Amino acid sequence: MVNVKINGIAVSVPEGSTILEAAKLANVRIPTLCYLKDVQCVGSCRMCLVEATGARGLVAACVYPVSEGMEVRTNTPRVRKSRKTTIELILSTHKKKCLSCVRSMNCELQKLALEYNAEEDRFGTDHDLKPVDDLSPSVVRDNSKCVMCTRCVAACSLQTIGVIGPKHRGYAKEIGSPYDVSLAHTPCVNCGQCVVACPVGALYEKSSVADVWGAIVNPEKHVVFFTAPSIKATLGEAFGMPVGTNVEGKMAAAIKQLGDVKCFNMDITADLTIMEEANELLERLMKGGVTPMFTSCCPGWVKFAEHYYPELLPNLSTCKSPQEMFSAVLKTYYCQKNGIKPEDLYVVSVIPCTAKKFEITRPELGHYTDAAITTRELAKMIKEAGIDFANIAESEFDTPFGEASGAGAIFGATGGVMEAALRTAAFVLGGDGSPIEFREVRGTQGVKEAEYTVGGSTVKVAVANGLGNARKVIEQIKSGEKDYQFVEIMACPGGCINGGGQPYVHDEVRNSIDLKAVRAQALYDCDKENRLRCSHETPAVETLYKEFFGKPLSHKAHELLHTTYEKREKY
Repeated sequence: MVNVKINGIAVSVPEGSTILEAAKLANVRIPTLCYLKDVQCVGSCRMCLVEATGARGLVAACVYPVSEGMEVRTNTPRVRKSRKTTIELILSTHKKKCLSCVRSMNCELQKLALEYNAEEDRFGTDHDLKPVDDLSPSVVRDNSKCVMCTRCVAACSLQTIGVIGPKHRGYAKEIGSPYDVSLAHTPCVNCGQCVVACPVGALYEKSSVADVWGAIVNPEKHVVFFTAPSIKATLGEAFGMPVGTNVEGKMAAAIKQLGDVKCFNMDITADLTIMEEANELLERLMKGGVTPMFTSCCPGWVKFAEHYYPELLPNLSTCKSPQEMFSAVLKTYYCQKNGIKPEDLYVVSVIPCTAKKFEITRPELGHYTDAAITTRELAKMIKEAGIDFANIAESEFDTPFGEASGAGAIFGATGGVMEAALRTAAFVLGGDGSPIEFREVRGTQGVKEAEYTVGGSTVKVAVANGLGNARKVIEQIKSGEKDYQFVEIMACPGGCINGGGQPYVHDEVRNSIDLKAVRAQALYDCDKENRLRCSHETPAVETLYKEFFGKPLSHKAHELLHTTYEKREKY
């Protein structure tokens, strides 16, 4: 342990700790811009400069190590002047359309500029408006707002995708894709981790809000929303609620106040996915099919496999994602039951994921989903409608797609798909149907593995979250080092609860708490409190099989609930 003082506050920290880490223990805030916990620590933005004994000049707190007896001052006149000048220099090359920016009132640069009384035009406005790259169906890049923190580059590198990076040198340096091609023409998987890493409005999702409002006011359209499992655990953050607050009732009420719309629960088709996927796994195991079987509900992971590991496409489950299953059910079964023409039903998916925006464009999925909006976009619509979200009376999802199992709820957390599938597989193989918790596959570790005896059969499983971890697991399987029968992969670290479409969280919060763990716990609490714990217990799923699909893996189920994949170029 090393003894230091931060603004006169004595703290002991492990040897090798940075000044920033020591300041956190002393409850002293040091501003950052390029630093992001678990993503990047390079000290390039110079916002965290401090004075420290033994150092020559100001040092970057995020990378400078403490030493025994060091005394640090974080708010001297020299430090404050340096930070203010840094902000003003950044503002001199920044497109300052703050009033209409997607990050207005939730922007790290805007926040710092206000705190340090920065003059936005002290060094003039010396920038050329750069073209906006909006060809991707998921992510938009506006380099005129880029502050060169390179957090997006670090996030993309952690995902082992690397389709964006610094180009040119010196003052001409900018972030983009090789050869100046659009992001749409790269092997980007649309995961959106670059978006949630960006501290300003240089990256954001391609919005469908205007289209959805248009459908709501169109008297010829029947509009239905359905919300993904993780949305209830994150939407509240957009309205100032604590991380991990379950707002399911408020969310359903707010959506139904947007207009003449219905609001359904996507947890139901998470359950439907499990029914198909668990039975597909058992069929492969019993009939000698291709193993290990990989989950297929994450479109970012699916596109990753198509680009980088096309030889593994036969290993992917053929199940569509819960989003695409729900849309297919609505445009067929639901329309038939309610006498609605499919073309008159406008289906809106509320998702935590920018990759879902790409997914709805895939022709092999049937184009059943009309719009996929992120958690952030839903929050924007609620605010536009003038709804007092914090104080709105709670409501329930509309019938017949309201009640789902706890297994469907945990879909949004890494390991949740695996656990839900194992619960139902155990039942199909002769279990008594009692709730089973597979805790070994829970948690936010990058890779988890376990071995279970299910219905007398031994199943080796692995769970990976984040594509860097997925790549490690795949390479171990290919080399023969590991042997699994079932593998769950989610593109985003922590799973959907940390998806690219989730609410922006200020750096101070993100750097101080484990967002992934707190959000995931909200979903596990939903599961624990639910009277239904397994997907096969969900009433709507039982009805769908009884009235429409017949049984899992039936011909009609394959027609509407399953899909195919295609090899894509790697470069």
